Amino acid sequence: MAWWQIILITLYSGVQILDELQIWSGLNTPIGAGFIVGLIMGNIPVGLFIGASMQLMILGVGTFGGASRIDATIGTVLATAFSISIHGMSPQVAISSIAVPVATIMIQLDILARFTNTYFAHRIDHDIETFNYKGIERNYLLGALPWALSRAIPVFLALAFGRGLVQAIANALNGSWAWLGNGLSLAGATLPAVGFAILLRYLPVKKHVAYLILGFTITTLFSVIFSNVQSLGTGIAAMSKGFSVKFNGMPMLAIALLGFALSIMHYKGSVNEDKENVTKNAVKLADSSDETKGEITDDEL
Repeated sequence: MAWWQIILITLYSGVQILDELQIWSGLNTPIGAGFIVGLIMGNIPVGLFIGASMQLMILGVGTFGGASRIDATIGTVLATAFSISIHGMSPQVAISSIAVPVATIMIQLDILARFTNTYFAHRIDHDIETFNYKGIERNYLLGALPWALSRAIPVFLALAFGRGLVQAIANALNGSWAWLGNGLSLAGATLPAVGFAILLRYLPVKKHVAYLILGFTITTLFSVIFSNVQSLGTGIAAMSKGFSVKFNGMPMLAIALLGFALSIMHYKGSVNEDKENVTKNAVKLADSSDETKGEITDDEL
């Protein structure tokens, strides 16, 4: 790994957290990190694979207020860099042995950055009382340093001095610890399913279970059909040299658009149902007010 690659990845690691706090352009997401680090390292497909896997893993993970969560972005950065530069480190093993542990450890550094940032916040409070506007601007900008350094420093140290350790681990996982390497590969491949499970835990699955069954059934049926058609086309091409038709795999974009169309239909139906309920309640309220109008109450006797 060249020094210019380490410097670029370190700079990106420090900038992406500021993007998450203020701009939210997508650079701070695992899939964005995978693309950028893969571009720097010269292997975008591996970066996208690791980034997409980590993105799916945190589908149902979110925070509110000052709570900290696993930093899947930094985990993706280091996993992508080492998976491309280390011989024998597959993307699946990099996800389970590097990305997930690093993402978990980064929780502590995130807490440290938040505590450090309060120093500048208190200085801003003091500057507000003294009407020191330049001090407010200065401390506001300095408050970005703890956030950026909490990501940039560990990434730089890992990339600059951790390559030998990671290479030794990769050699062991491909040698005497091959059984552990196979287990880590399997774990890395199943992590997206964990993300979907977490997401389903917080979604109203019982209310919309029909759509869940429909989506699973359609995807399964189309997968079987397209797989069989591909196998048939491959067999015909092997028997006849003049057969040059290329069969593509199942278009997941089409399945996604089908789900999007169903969600639009359901949304419009729920909106119309709410409007009808509001209208019915208004009519009932008007009828009840007409019935009680003119009646003599006990207070009027």
